[in-house]
Amino acid sequence: MNSINANIRTDKTKGELNFLRNNGNVPAIIYGGKQDNQKVFISKKLLKSFLEKENFLSNILTLNLEGKSQNVLPREIKYDVISDEPIHIDFLRVIPGVKIIIEVPVQFINHEKSPGLKRGGVLNIVRRKVELKCPSEKIPENLVIDLDGVEIGESFKISSINLDQDVVPTIQGRDFVIATLAAPTVMKEPEKPAEAEAVDGAEGAEGTELAAEGGEKSATDSDKKEVEDKKPAEEKK
Repeated sequence: MNSINANIRTDKTKGELNFLRNNGNVPAIIYGGKQDNQKVFISKKLLKSFLEKENFLSNILTLNLEGKSQNVLPREIKYDVISDEPIHIDFLRVIPGVKIIIEVPVQFINHEKSPGLKRGGVLNIVRRKVELKCPSEKIPENLVIDLDGVEIGESFKISSINLDQDVVPTIQGRDFVIATLAAPTVMKEPEKPAEAEAVDGAEGAEGTELAAEGGEKSATDSDKKEVEDKKPAEEKK
């Protein structure tokens, strides 16, 4: 379990909050349970290193505060709209037996052992996360789907994942699909580009135009001969 250090804050004004942020810290609050909400701050650099890790919002952290440690769950992070830097975070106290609703990511393993994928099948992921209701101390790190031996046409539903009896999906009443292994997409022969068709059409039109010009020229020559034949004998001389 990852741990993070925190310090108590006593700010009462917006200026004091800005002072904390300008000195490389992020204000935070710890809530939940029978204890009062606790205002703290943590290092922004440390927080950003945690944010780079996958599944930060679904992993329990050990928060070290004034020599004491407690388990918390990151619940909400606020970001600056301009800089996109974290400016506030909420931590929920992890209290045994208390159930919470949380989104847990789905992890697919053994891609290389799937005959369906080897034959060009496509893994269509319907849900990358599943919302669960569970005790805070029993939050799964992820929901694992094993692709070993999976053929084209098979699907994975929530019932195919082994969950603790106290961990249940928030969607009830139906066995919803998480992913399917579909047949490969059939590649069609590429159609002739419109530009090429336009060029061919232009060449055909040009040939027709040349033919028309040739026909017109022949007709003109014929007309000249006809006019020449109709000239009086004296003019021919």
